[in-house]
Amino acid sequence: MTQGLIVIDVQNDYFAKGQLPLVNPEAALACINQLEDYFLAQQLPIIYIQHIDYRQDAPLFKAQTSGVQLHANLRVNSDSTIVTKQYPNSFYHTDLTQRLHQLAVDQVVICGMMTHMCVDSTTRAARELGWNPLLITDATATTDLKMNGQTVTADQVSTAFLAALASFATEQTTAEFLQQH
Repeated sequence: MTQGLIVIDVQNDYFAKGQLPLVNPEAALACINQLEDYFLAQQLPIIYIQHIDYRQDAPLFKAQTSGVQLHANLRVNSDSTIVTKQYPNSFYHTDLTQRLHQLAVDQVVICGMMTHMCVDSTTRAARELGWNPLLITDATATTDLKMNGQTVTADQVSTAFLAALASFATEQTTAEFLQQH
């Protein structure tokens, strides 16, 4: 079985000085780097997902800004596969499915940002499309959310969404994944 790593929206707007800094994105990035190193060493495919918003009044990931750029600490190089998207689901109106087929990927390993938005919708779609997703739980990050005057902390958001996603994906930590490979 050939696994492919999908790295979702690890972009500058989610880090300090960005338009929507997440809670502890650096910790997720450190885990993502470990996964990248493994996939590169094994010569397995890595697909970077980059959200680009072309609207003039885009609140984040605005085209041609530093915020839209993939984080400099990712292992992206001139040979990297980058899929751009405009919606939370990385498969929706993109060529991700075709690229996975071209790369002979049988199973997707998912990580990235934000747990409650793009990671969630991409993981669900991956299951529905038959990619047998493996979600790396500590290689994701999210933010606090507000509802009816109450704050739901990023930890609570992450716990709730990862609990729900267990119905759609096998879940492991970075260490668990690396120990099994």
